[in-house]
Amino acid sequence: MTGQGFQDLGLQATNGGGCACCAPTSQAATANTTASATAQPASGEVSAQFLVEGMTCSHCVRSVTEEVSAIDGVSGVEVDLHAGGVSTVTVSSTAPVDAERVREAVEEAGYSLAAAS
Repeated sequence: MTGQGFQDLGLQATNGGGCACCAPTSQAATANTTASATAQPASGEVSAQFLVEGMTCSHCVRSVTEEVSAIDGVSGVEVDLHAGGVSTVTVSSTAPVDAERVREAVEEAGYSLAAAS
């Protein structure tokens, strides 16, 4: 749309579906988790990383962060967004977090854990 005070930003749809927060996506019934836990002696916390598919924007990041943060014991969630690809979600907690609980939270947000390759 040009002319009426609108500027064409040149944006184009990628793979036809938009992001998972804006358009339905197919989710695998089960997904393998890639998680690694390491203790951080200075703070006494544990962190684990999970690979998540389907996030494309800051709304996606907020949705996943909100759902994962609601898991008991989680003290922090950081997302390294790779729009349209596989993003890394780092979960900090007082004790190791059950990967199944993280999977459920990610799916509740509308995304899926990436299968380990």
